[in-house]
Amino acid sequence: NAKTISVLLLVTFVSVLGNGVDSKLKAGQTISEIDRRLKLLNKPAVKSIKSEDGDIIDCVDIYKQSAFDHQALKNHKIQLKPSVDLLSEELDRRNESPRPVMMQTWQKSGSCPNGTVPIRRIQREDLLRAASLENFGRKAPEIPSSANKTNVKETQFMSFNDSKPLGFPPIVNRSAALLVTVGYNYIGAQGDINVWNPKVDLPDDYTTAQIWLKGGPGDNFESIEGGWVVNPKLYGDKLTRLFVYWTRDGYKSTGCFDAICSGFVQTGQIALGATISPISSSGGSQYYVTVGISLDPNSGNWWLKLNGNVVVGYWPGSLFGYLSHSATIVEWGGQVYSPNNFHSLQGSACSIEHVRIIDYSLQLKYPQWVGTWADEYYCYDAYNFVEGYTTEPVFFFGGPGQNPNCK
Repeated sequence: NAKTISVLLLVTFVSVLGNGVDSKLKAGQTISEIDRRLKLLNKPAVKSIKSEDGDIIDCVDIYKQSAFDHQALKNHKIQLKPSVDLLSEELDRRNESPRPVMMQTWQKSGSCPNGTVPIRRIQREDLLRAASLENFGRKAPEIPSSANKTNVKETQFMSFNDSKPLGFPPIVNRSAALLVTVGYNYIGAQGDINVWNPKVDLPDDYTTAQIWLKGGPGDNFESIEGGWVVNPKLYGDKLTRLFVYWTRDGYKSTGCFDAICSGFVQTGQIALGATISPISSSGGSQYYVTVGISLDPNSGNWWLKLNGNVVVGYWPGSLFGYLSHSATIVEWGGQVYSPNNFHSLQGSACSIEHVRIIDYSLQLKYPQWVGTWADEYYCYDAYNFVEGYTTEPVFFFGGPGQNPNCK
């Protein structure tokens, strides 16, 4: 009867909360609503793999993945691989100390059969941590801060013989340290991103190291993004994970992390949102992951590749308006989200090497114009370091955020 059901629901919630899960769901959302959402998110698996880090990876039929639930993809014909390889530059890394990340943790425990793609299973506890079911897996919209941040550093765009300033407004609860290029139509970008495991302070905090390709007006921009993230509220732990993101309206109501909403089409054997290893250490070995994003000029899809030749999947061009033909801004760097006024992110600075763009010359090359940007440089710096005339710059960003002026 109704009384028995109510008691069972109460016991379930008490049991979950007693295990340390912070429930902030809106009033009226029940376990049955959560389970309905889980059924939509988690497609039937051909095979499931239990990873040593606690994740469950479901091997889902490539044609039945949740990407095709998106209205714009109802009649989408899947593209299994890029028709053109624009990210084909061969770099001589024999004398370099950083080494590529070798694997995702779940791959130690098995592999997915042909015809399937690995998808990290969303658990009930993941949804219970969310502020609402509607906003699960989404970034908050970028709202300009009304605070007068006196430590905002103006961007200097530089070539060999000129420079010009450009400023960006500070964003509420969000700090960024970036290398930026503008002024052309970009159809690709790439970089070797140093992999770390920074210690975020609060459960709602997260930090990323990534690449953005953007197009459209400043308050309603479109963006595709990829890199690594530490996000305990989303993933339930403080491990370093591979992520992708997209939005078509400045994070207002579209897009999400990974495969949490429909849109990104997986074709390879990389699980979005899964942990990566090994991790760099202070004074020890350094590791990187090469993140490359490029537009297939024949299909209009934006492809994501890792470490040069590992295909992950693509963002269909039909998701976008401005980005359906090119991006007008490319950013490399990191972002910290924290509602805490005094930032307490621990860890060393990160770096991105071998920064590259692709324009309509179809050549992978260092940008002609670049600028650095840090909206809170007392907290997180941005520095494009050039060791000598015969070496290209290395972009360093981030840091511990422990300066007394970091507020």
